[in-house]
Amino acid sequence: MARQLTVIAIMKAKKGAEEELGNRLKALVEPSRSEAGCINYDCHQDQENPGEWVMYENWKDRSDLDHHFTMPYHRQFIADLPDLIEGEIEMHYLDMRSQFAR
Repeated sequence: MARQLTVIAIMKAKKGAEEELGNRLKALVEPSRSEAGCINYDCHQDQENPGEWVMYENWKDRSDLDHHFTMPYHRQFIADLPDLIEGEIEMHYLDMRSQFAR
């Protein structure tokens, strides 16, 4: 049985690439949200460290995320990352353990 997947991706921009990284991340939002398995896809910037960017995503299941990773716009973003970020992307794959509250 498929289950919802939450993804948190954290990355730190190289000095001088903070704005460019943010622009590139924000450009991923609309096409990602249009994918069939996307529940939400949001871009955040750290208030105290503007070079740190966080993507918060929810997918219907892991196969939808795997498909997202094959999309040409996402593959191009990943190919360009060495020029934009320090180190590696910190990835967290999460299962919700509480009930959704409205």
